[in-house]
Amino acid sequence: MIPYEGRVFRPPSEAYSLIVQATIGCSHNRCTFCDMYKEKRFRVRRLEEVKADFDLARAAYQRVDRIFLADGDALMCPAAHLAEILRYIREKFPECERVTSYGSPKSILVKTQEELNELHELGLEMVYLGLESGSDEVLRRVNKGETAAEIVRAGQMVKAAGMKLSVTAIAGLGSLERSEEHAVQTARALSEMKPEYIGLLTLLFELPTPLMRDWEEGRFYLMEPVEIAAETLTLLENIDSEGSVFRANHASNYVNLAGTLNRDRESMCARLREALAGKVRFRSEAFRAR
Repeated sequence: MIPYEGRVFRPPSEAYSLIVQATIGCSHNRCTFCDMYKEKRFRVRRLEEVKADFDLARAAYQRVDRIFLADGDALMCPAAHLAEILRYIREKFPECERVTSYGSPKSILVKTQEELNELHELGLEMVYLGLESGSDEVLRRVNKGETAAEIVRAGQMVKAAGMKLSVTAIAGLGSLERSEEHAVQTARALSEMKPEYIGLLTLLFELPTPLMRDWEEGRFYLMEPVEIAAETLTLLENIDSEGSVFRANHASNYVNLAGTLNRDRESMCARLREALAGKVRFRSEAFRAR
């Protein structure tokens, strides 16, 4: 089997995808809420290493329909390097229906629109982009490393290349102090990108992070379920992203939501209002997971 380096993460929708590490770790790796790649030093893997993993997979699997390029920022590969990986996938796995990867705003913005267009033509079908918040102040506090405008521009470039865009945001990231600002500005940023998919997670501490330490020492307030529901309601009431599939059914969420915007917005808002009125039970902390 493929010899993965360290812990490997993938989006829930890539559960049945072949995962190959094009990079190791995360190119930024300084977000205060994230523990995913802290044990890794970022590097772009040599082309020979990546091809060797694909060779192992080809020998092991008769059919591969989906491929996810890991780790946290495969798009940080130089465009020519990533193009060669995509050509090798096309050669080795002609049956593959889609190739996807995580992409940081920075890794997208350092590429030209023409380079992104070529990557799509070579088979890169979708990019997963972390917005986290549309508030510049919240982004600054969690050391995201980019402004909301930069993240929006990166998402728009992905879509202009013909790729699908999946964007994540994190409820509770601004704490109660900036909850409304976080919700309204995140809705604005999502509306400007109009991604095909929106995934809303809820802030949860499991392994140590700088933000978890702030919470433990009383410098950060972790919002209660009813406060998260109110924040999510504000976000949905302010978003305008026709056709975006909206999901808040991750194990971190207190209330499961799923629908297509803007069509299903009111039904999702109604469920949140029921939760706020005590008519929908919040997910127990014992059953939440990151």
